[in-house]
Amino acid sequence: MRKWIQIVSAFLTIIIVIIVLLYAKEQESKKIIQKPEISIHVEGENAFLTENELIQRLKLNRLIFQGQRNDLLSVSKIEQDIASMAEVKHVMVYKDLGGKWYIQVELRKPIARIFNSSGDNFYLDQDGFMMKKSGDHTARVLVFSGFIDDFYSRKSVHDIINNDTLKSIQKIDDIFRISNYVCNDPLLQKLIGQVYLQKNGDFIMIPLVGEHKIVFGTAYSEDDVKEKFKRLKIFYKEALPYEGWTKYSEISVKYEGQIVCRKRRE
Repeated sequence: MRKWIQIVSAFLTIIIVIIVLLYAKEQESKKIIQKPEISIHVEGENAFLTENELIQRLKLNRLIFQGQRNDLLSVSKIEQDIASMAEVKHVMVYKDLGGKWYIQVELRKPIARIFNSSGDNFYLDQDGFMMKKSGDHTARVLVFSGFIDDFYSRKSVHDIINNDTLKSIQKIDDIFRISNYVCNDPLLQKLIGQVYLQKNGDFIMIPLVGEHKIVFGTAYSEDDVKEKFKRLKIFYKEALPYEGWTKYSEISVKYEGQIVCRKRRE
């Protein structure tokens, strides 16, 4: 008899615990959500998305709204929406048992701004992904213009490189090779400000210092870009300090193994 009483007592205890948990869960689901704790990480100074802008976009897409209950908050949909934003590299959205919720975002780092032949412009990030321009934010990066037919798309530079058709008609991969090299070189960052793509496919660089232009030529491979910049840096370090920054109107590293200079006319 005593054993049955113990069994019934244990069973009732389990039922009571389940009822309490269900009640607590129901009460928790009815709670009004609070503002999330947002963490936005960006490498460098060019942040293209703020906390307020992120919240406004989520409100615009009706993923969060005034008086929203906890059970109507979908962290998976919010995470998918944020991940689709061109400025975002990685995102994680989650809730804890206390009802608080969190958004952790890592932003893309722009390394080039591209103005195409049609008057449109967009950014290119350090991983080779394109970013839409922002009306509220600008970045101090290498600027490309000229005969560029590429448009903004969700395709990355690596998609283009692995597609023979796209590779033959687009210049975005060449632009990435140049800008990626420049942004990782302290000297070149201070030296090169603008790059112009000529109709013949040559890149012409406009330095921030001096009154000359740099004929870079093509940028078909990483080795080609590296070798040309190596020659250019040697010239800047070993020749220009003695020759003077105003002696030449043009410096060309277009041809393999050569540095060809054109003197400025008096």
